[in-house]
Amino acid sequence: MVALWQCARPAHAFTEVWCQELHTLGQLAALRARLRASMTGSPTVRDPEQDHWSERLVLIADELTSNALRHGGAPVAAVLGRHDSQWLIAVRDSAADVAPTPAQGRDPGLGGFGLYLVADLSVAHGWFTEPGAKTAWAVVDGERPPG
Repeated sequence: MVALWQCARPAHAFTEVWCQELHTLGQLAALRARLRASMTGSPTVRDPEQDHWSERLVLIADELTSNALRHGGAPVAAVLGRHDSQWLIAVRDSAADVAPTPAQGRDPGLGGFGLYLVADLSVAHGWFTEPGAKTAWAVVDGERPPG
């Protein structure tokens, strides 16, 4: 059986659009607005039919960043990258020794299923470590749905 979250880097290089450091869960709203503005030109959803792909990336960023803030440890940095029609969200934290691990055998009412959601919404995802840091990442394609 293949692990849902494998240790891997993105398949190709992404050009960094921006990087934002976060220290608290309260900063997630500003991150979501910045992502929307970067991808669609508006910090809020204006056209749900057209913006559904960008909302996938916003939800992915929210899940990865909140996990990093809760379980990874500061400093946390969220990076938005782009390669053609693909958008990358990569979230780095200081817990290099704590791998992203999807919940197993847990009552669904207790939560903890965000990594499954990220896997379902992305066309690619993974994580890797560097000295003193771990990065979890996911890619959304602006031209086609995941899967």
